[in-house]
Amino acid sequence: MATRDRWSRCWRRLGARPPAALFDALVSCYAEPHRAYHTLEHLRECFEHLDGAAAHAERHVEVELALWFHDAIYDTRALDNEARSALWAYEVLVDAGVSRATARRVSDLILVTKHDGTAQTGDQALLLDIDLAILGADEARFDAYEQQIRREYAWVEEPEFRATRSGILKSFLERPALYLTQHFGDRFEDEARRNLARSLEKLSS
Repeated sequence: MATRDRWSRCWRRLGARPPAALFDALVSCYAEPHRAYHTLEHLRECFEHLDGAAAHAERHVEVELALWFHDAIYDTRALDNEARSALWAYEVLVDAGVSRATARRVSDLILVTKHDGTAQTGDQALLLDIDLAILGADEARFDAYEQQIRREYAWVEEPEFRATRSGILKSFLERPALYLTQHFGDRFEDEARRNLARSLEKLSS
């Protein structure tokens, strides 16, 4: 769960103390009214996936911190959400006395969630798979996710949304593998491809 206890435990494992108001600030971000999918529920699902794959993390605490911040800034009209979220995390960590090397790794983890590049480390691959695990959810949860994404882009006209969304989903399907780790590939690859194909069919109807 995305709880204060989890947050505090993560920072204790890091050996640092966060600013007193930071947890509430993050929670407020994930509770913004324009969000439908990128909410605390998404964060909770990410943590569940991380807990199930904990043995595969090289630096577990860094992956967890990156998850806390990875959608902290979320504006569907902007193109720099990941960069702004990564910068926020980097500055917070450095101000808290965490080494710049650690802060940079956390920042780099957040940046890969743009899903426009290649994972350079095992932890980056793990984080990407956690973020995309929703694609392999059961049919009901995946359909709810698709509806939530549409609500977040309610300002986009339907023809434009269908074209853009179709392009995104096709780009995923064209990948040799959706998931970079065996842990997630074994669990979600087949279901994710079925979900994406089904969604594309709906978007073209």
